[in-house]
Amino acid sequence: MCFLRHFLFLLLPIWVLGFSIFSFAAVIKSEESSVVFVSGTPHEIPISQGMGAQSPGPPIVKVVLREDLNKKILIALIVSSTLLCVTVVFLVYLLLWRYRNLKNSFTGIKQKSDSVKSVSTKPIVHKIDSVSVRKGTIPVYDYQLLESATNKFSDSNVLSRGGRGCLYRAFLDENSSVTVKKLDGGGGEIDIEKQFESEVDWLAKIKHQNIISLLGFCVYRQTRCIVYEMMQNGSLESQLHGPSQGSGLTWQLRMKIAVDIARGLEYLHEHCHPPVVHRDLKSSNILLDSEFNAKISDFGFATQNRNLKLPGTLGNRASEYLVDGKVTDKNDVYAFGVILLELLLGKKSAEKPSSEPESVVTWAVPKLSDRANLPNILDPAIKGTMDLKHLYQVAAVAVLCVQPEPSYRPLITDVLHSLIPLLPVDLGGSLRIL
Repeated sequence: MCFLRHFLFLLLPIWVLGFSIFSFAAVIKSEESSVVFVSGTPHEIPISQGMGAQSPGPPIVKVVLREDLNKKILIALIVSSTLLCVTVVFLVYLLLWRYRNLKNSFTGIKQKSDSVKSVSTKPIVHKIDSVSVRKGTIPVYDYQLLESATNKFSDSNVLSRGGRGCLYRAFLDENSSVTVKKLDGGGGEIDIEKQFESEVDWLAKIKHQNIISLLGFCVYRQTRCIVYEMMQNGSLESQLHGPSQGSGLTWQLRMKIAVDIARGLEYLHEHCHPPVVHRDLKSSNILLDSEFNAKISDFGFATQNRNLKLPGTLGNRASEYLVDGKVTDKNDVYAFGVILLELLLGKKSAEKPSSEPESVVTWAVPKLSDRANLPNILDPAIKGTMDLKHLYQVAAVAVLCVQPEPSYRPLITDVLHSLIPLLPVDLGGSLRIL
């Protein structure tokens, strides 16, 4: 189709040029035919003259002079020259336009080639790169740049350690810093490849204030890195169970984190079509920025397919998974309830007091119904710092979220509406402190 269009463009000026030459020739021809010689016999006299000649006389020769010939030739030359100039200009413009398009195409191919120099030849990565780089939505980071920015992924730049990777603080330059998640191969290379591809794909599509922002990715040999926006305070897990043991998280900050997580889940469950189930929500996947705004990360297991078996962390798994592997948004609600218990009690989702791990749900739920004893089992970092009515309400929400029967658990929207009134206005809630 493109070839046909270019052929017609070239044919048009040739036709115009031919038409002008033909017109000029026709004018000359018509002028030559306008000269007539009339002589002796009546047969040689033009009709117009023959009608008026009644008497005999000497032979007459009449010549029709070409009075306007020069003028008409001049006009024909002007018209032909004009058409010829227009044709030449048109051809020059067409050639320049074609040259510019070829140059732009070559430049685009060269830029794309340069942008993927650091990408390996793994087929699964090519699928991401070929789509994302072409659309210009996901930058590809050079591995040497990230290695230098994290001081060769040194322990001094570790923000948090998770089950499948480690978060690093990376300083790209004096004014720019990012969070780099370096994936480990603990689950096997194929699993890491699938998780890497899934997370990059999801985060490229999902945009929300409580969902981590994807800045880019890096593939280098067997290493996979995902570049997030800077999250100065690492993960919720490192804040609660790391060296500080939750001392930096006040009651109000914990409620803010809970509300932020609920808002992120509400977006996934209610505003994505079809709904997205995170499938691996846990404190290590909740990242905190400099102001303790919480953002959900690690979408390696997220899905819109409700028939896939749910992976996850012991202690965060809903009971229906243990029975039939059923995946619904209520799985995420259960996991949210576990995080809420961690915020209240300061305990890990699965403690190991003996040879067998004990879920925080198994340990806490029987004790949460005893209001008189509830303040005594709280995280020591927040004891006596909250209104007891608020404490009882948060505990009740947590118990509802971790109910064994999925139908008894609330929707995440209902959970969010229950928590917002407990959070001060300046932190994003509706509670007005007098």
